[in-house]
Amino acid sequence: MKTILIKNAHIVNEGTILKGDILIEGDYIKEINDSISAKSANVIVFDAEGKYVLPGVIDDQVHFREPGLTNKATIETESKAAIAGGITSFIEMPNTNPQTTTIEELEKKFEIASKTSSANYSFMFGGTNDNLDEILKVDPKKVAALKLFLGSSTGNMLVDDPKVLETIFSKTNLLIAVHCEDEATIKANFEIYKEKFGDDIPIKYHPEIRSEEACYLSSSKAIALAKKTGARLHVFHLSTGKETDLFSNKIPLKEKKITAEVCIHHLWFTDKDYDTKGTLIKWNPAVKTKNDREQLWEALLDDRIDVIATDHAPHTIEEKKNVYTKAPSGGPLVQHALPAMLEMYHKEKISIEKVVEKMCHNPAILFQIEKRGFIKEGYFADLVVVDLNNPWTVKKENILYKCGWSPFEGTTFKSRITQTFINGSLVYNNSKFSDVKAAKRLTFNR
Repeated sequence: MKTILIKNAHIVNEGTILKGDILIEGDYIKEINDSISAKSANVIVFDAEGKYVLPGVIDDQVHFREPGLTNKATIETESKAAIAGGITSFIEMPNTNPQTTTIEELEKKFEIASKTSSANYSFMFGGTNDNLDEILKVDPKKVAALKLFLGSSTGNMLVDDPKVLETIFSKTNLLIAVHCEDEATIKANFEIYKEKFGDDIPIKYHPEIRSEEACYLSSSKAIALAKKTGARLHVFHLSTGKETDLFSNKIPLKEKKITAEVCIHHLWFTDKDYDTKGTLIKWNPAVKTKNDREQLWEALLDDRIDVIATDHAPHTIEEKKNVYTKAPSGGPLVQHALPAMLEMYHKEKISIEKVVEKMCHNPAILFQIEKRGFIKEGYFADLVVVDLNNPWTVKKENILYKCGWSPFEGTTFKSRITQTFINGSLVYNNSKFSDVKAAKRLTFNR
């Protein structure tokens, strides 16, 4: 059994920063204390003097494109980029090809991940208008959640039959995660701009097409249905200030039935960035105004918004540089999400303790993930070592995504992820990857 002793770390956990040591035995954290001595010559001692140790980030929304879209990304390539960015566990979405809407296809994805993933993994099962029987077969202890596209779907994954929706909300025991944008509103808006500009609609109109109204209308309907049926609802990637008023901070997260997420891009960019970034920052839901961004920050910090995620969704650069109607929405983010949030810490926008709460603790609580998301004795040793004063610039040569580009290219971050441990194994060390496959399938305490 491998034994690793991390010495002299600033340990960030549950709202505190403790200067101390962490003893890892096998896959687990054995001891946390002010000072721990190596009791054997076989103990590997790692000195973290001057560095911060965080729980591994849990990203609750990624699109790793496998199977079927592997020209853009694979579980292998994107999970490798994730661990370089301090993300030790991910939950991947069902809109692959084929879609993950049957138990058979779900198990195929688990099989791929078991052989190729560098990070711990789980998948969401996809709902459609006609797969209720399959949904009811899903074991809540083994699968992260049920994903419903209430807008912006691919294939046949738009769930737009009100009777089907109510039945799903009423019958499933799974947490329901939703993408909320009203399709009728978006289509009406799109036709106005298409008639005026043709295919080459200026990207600045993207947030007018995928508007505040489209987001709020869909989110409010989903929340009303959850309240009516008692379903456990998690609303993905809020993009408007108006939507934040739909959520509460009056009870602890573990008691909430309705929760919310915000993504890195909606906390970083605004509609003014379309002038320089163009379709590279075309996402669904759209990046909106500075006022929306500030209201999202306010709701994040006062706990109406519970989780920060990436919605990592890579496309090739050739696809992204198409005209508006042909440029797909989405972008790669897992490698740069934690550095971006630590940059906000340096700008005094958020504390490092709050970053850990929103990116590590809360996803574990919200999805009831077993023994992850915290630095605790008896928990899996998923740990990230961060140097808060080691600047680096995002360049093509250090981008690890298969698609080879990033919306952060040219950005200098003050903080650097120097080491990542997964299940007690050092898998990433100063820009070098270990050959050890330490990743495990996530399990859920439900």
